[in-house]
Amino acid sequence: MSSLKKKTKKRSPESTPIPSLPDDLVLSCFARVSRLYYPILSLVSKSCRTLVASPELYKTRSFFNRTESCLYVCLEFPPDPNPRWFTLYRKPNQNITEKTKNSSGYVLVPIPNHHSPSASLVAVGSNIYAIGGSIENAPSSRVSILDCRAHTWHEAPSMRMKRNYPAANVVDGKIYVAGGLEDFDSSKWMEVFDPKTQTWEFVLCPLAERFVYRSLVIDGEIYIFGDKVVTYKPKEDRWGDEGEHQSMDLGLFFHSYCVIDNVLYCYRPGGIKWYESEKRSWRKVRGLKGLSKLASSCVRLADYGGKIAIFWDKYSPSSGYKSHTISCAVISLGRCKNQGIRGKVEWFDDMLTVPSSYNFVRALAATL
Repeated sequence: MSSLKKKTKKRSPESTPIPSLPDDLVLSCFARVSRLYYPILSLVSKSCRTLVASPELYKTRSFFNRTESCLYVCLEFPPDPNPRWFTLYRKPNQNITEKTKNSSGYVLVPIPNHHSPSASLVAVGSNIYAIGGSIENAPSSRVSILDCRAHTWHEAPSMRMKRNYPAANVVDGKIYVAGGLEDFDSSKWMEVFDPKTQTWEFVLCPLAERFVYRSLVIDGEIYIFGDKVVTYKPKEDRWGDEGEHQSMDLGLFFHSYCVIDNVLYCYRPGGIKWYESEKRSWRKVRGLKGLSKLASSCVRLADYGGKIAIFWDKYSPSSGYKSHTISCAVISLGRCKNQGIRGKVEWFDDMLTVPSSYNFVRALAATL
């Protein structure tokens, strides 16, 4: 706050967001507003636009415990090799009379893009890391960071090995990457990045898999799916290779899954299911009849602050089937008396119209 007070003395009334109020008070007020409304606040004045992107504002949000999950979407539009990024905001100039019954009032807004091919993506706090990937059909060790506070990109230390779309997961604030090597080497199969020290280190792995199809984290344990399921618990430095997880793998459907509060959810034709670890079986999330039959070849799930954000697409007949409409729904979750899980659709809406040749890379949430 002290740095802001120093700036306050030098600022003219015209450069102050609300001239009649001290800057510290304005900062405190803005920090209590959901970030979904920041684009609307930025329309008030140039100084407001500066304030909503300032580090001081996000420090204040953290101080008041007003951080929240903010949803981001990464898409590809061939032949452009560079992915494009979008984030969820409230629609400006939205009033009650304009809303339809099912209109959410939300919209996906484009943010500055980073000129690099798509990569494996993970979120750590307010940053999204783009790790490895392919550059001219060759693996890359590059690591780029999207600072979601100001929507700016910068480079992080490169991995020790070049990796083509490695499995990337976060445990206790550290990023673990596995696989993706051009020349298989079990001693270099996994490495870990510590954002605090900005260093990469290899992780000794006795159970490396040559090919990795998907990965996830449940209760601090990394599950890596290849020809078999390999598990690793960093806190205990313990590896596992057990067939008991095969039922979990068989229930997953492409990339349509996410983990929320240590429960694995997956969309399959027929609805959203969750994995009951004790019985090693998949069960259907109740209360979501409207989402049981999505006529879509692309469905993505994300943990959105303890809720499911589900994206799907559909052809737009008005375009002669040359484009898709991407839709989104947000689902709150709760336990039933029979220990099942029931979902409630809080809102759903069409978000974006894209060419039919697009590719949905990932949806994930940062904490701001």
